[in-house]
Amino acid sequence: MKAVIVKEYGGPEVMSYEEVDMPTFGASDVLVKVEAAGINFIDTYQRSGLYPVPLPTTLGLEAAGTVEELGADVTHFSKGDRVAYTSVAGAYAEYAAVPEEKLVSLPDGVGFNAGAAAMLQGCTAHYLSQSTYPIKNGDSCLIHAAAGGVGLILTQMAKMAGAFVIATVSTEAKAELARAAGADEVILYSEQDFETEVKRITSDAGVNVVYDSVGKSTFEKSIDCLKPRGYMVLYGNASGPVAEFNPATLGTKGSLFLTRPTLFAYTADRKSLEWRSGDVFKWIDEGKLKLRVEHFFRLSEVQAAHSALEGRKTTGKVILTP
Repeated sequence: MKAVIVKEYGGPEVMSYEEVDMPTFGASDVLVKVEAAGINFIDTYQRSGLYPVPLPTTLGLEAAGTVEELGADVTHFSKGDRVAYTSVAGAYAEYAAVPEEKLVSLPDGVGFNAGAAAMLQGCTAHYLSQSTYPIKNGDSCLIHAAAGGVGLILTQMAKMAGAFVIATVSTEAKAELARAAGADEVILYSEQDFETEVKRITSDAGVNVVYDSVGKSTFEKSIDCLKPRGYMVLYGNASGPVAEFNPATLGTKGSLFLTRPTLFAYTADRKSLEWRSGDVFKWIDEGKLKLRVEHFFRLSEVQAAHSALEGRKTTGKVILTP
């Protein structure tokens, strides 16, 4: 089969498209024929070495496809079932071995592309809005990178919960996407100081929660956008990691909360995974949640796909199709 292999850390050029052996799978594993694999920023962190992983490796942490073969102890799936998964490495390939406990059924009303697009980013938006800081009716939120894959989904979920959403984006075209997702106010951070704008919009009150996937370049000002006892939710490092921070600052700025959540912790058990993916798929099927899936690359075009994502040339979800 064909797969994308990374043998050393670096830029998109370190990924090679090669013929490899079919994956081996154990008694509790399912062999999945990958129909669509999602690309996420965490893939670029692993490729560059920011998040070190053992090398050589095949990237990709989410996909949708069909069940090809079953391990001897698998009981919940049958050959030919439509399935999706996240938090299992190796999705940049034609086939993947997936533990049964990490696999969920894909409803008939949700296609492979939507299934791949919804798992990591949809479940991320779900835990951010439902668990890390459970959004309540009347809350105010600042969502950075609101035209990105997680950002567009998170904006919709925040509005479903009754929040007032302030979004930051880099261009007017992306601002239109954020508004279409329901954002009440949109700030072009390339032209405006987002801290100043948030204070203007909220009459200096600040917001209940900041969802920040950007990291280094937005972190300090994001904290200054919070109400007393507000939540700083740092869930990404698109501009680089936050290098230094004095926790005492949280006290002087209003007894603030700071958390660095990950999807892995919020889907560690089967019940949580089924709850989050089930809500996401249900909302997609009911038309309450709209996915923006418009960037498609062949598996062999993975270098171009990563370059587009890191160059901020994409909006919504980027999909690889074997």
